[in-house]
Amino acid sequence: MKSNATLGKLYLIPTTMGDCDPMDVLPQTIKRAIELIDYYIVENEKTARKSIKAVLPEKKQSDLVLFALNKHTETREYLDFIKPLLEGKNVGLMSEAGCPGVADPGAVIVKLAHEKGIQVIPLVGPSSILLAIMASGMNGQSFTFHGYLPIEKDEKRASFKSLERISFEKNQSQIFIETPYRNNKLLEDLIQILHPETHLCIACDITLPTEYIKTKKISAWKKETIDLHKRPTIFIIHKF
Repeated sequence: MKSNATLGKLYLIPTTMGDCDPMDVLPQTIKRAIELIDYYIVENEKTARKSIKAVLPEKKQSDLVLFALNKHTETREYLDFIKPLLEGKNVGLMSEAGCPGVADPGAVIVKLAHEKGIQVIPLVGPSSILLAIMASGMNGQSFTFHGYLPIEKDEKRASFKSLERISFEKNQSQIFIETPYRNNKLLEDLIQILHPETHLCIACDITLPTEYIKTKKISAWKKETIDLHKRPTIFIIHKF
């Protein structure tokens, strides 16, 4: 294994979570990193180029070397992605939205970097999960992020009731997400299945001009109408 001095560094570079001025939510460290890095591991090349251009318009797109990491990527390709790091070049890892490695396929590259003795440098940026729990009024000292819940009706119902029970027994907030075009159906099911006294936080379009964050009991949500269709949303439940 090469010494750390001859290896590049893997920078975890957060992006915006939608269409907004990147400098409203990203610190100057992101801009400085993009100035110096030409190699990137990204989910989608087109949106990654757009993100880089938004942060640093003067960056030459022709200088960029992008590797696509998504559900179509073969495991054997990972070593090709980190080859620049092994050759002493710095590489940026970017999520499609928010922080890389958190509810994001980039975690596999971070794991590989550690195995190869490559320094990993996380940069500050927006995380929808953390911002949602911050704004929810729920338990920021004990919470669990579950990602996507089951789609099948009976499994979904059992999952809801299980998370509700755990939140009550452990005083622990339960966080999850849904594919944006199924948000409205998920909300409908939550309202029908959960106990009327259970609290539900809906955090939608976080950091965007259309940001919507509210925490209410299920009984109150039954009287509310909101359209979450195709809007990035975090759901948090807690039965106190």
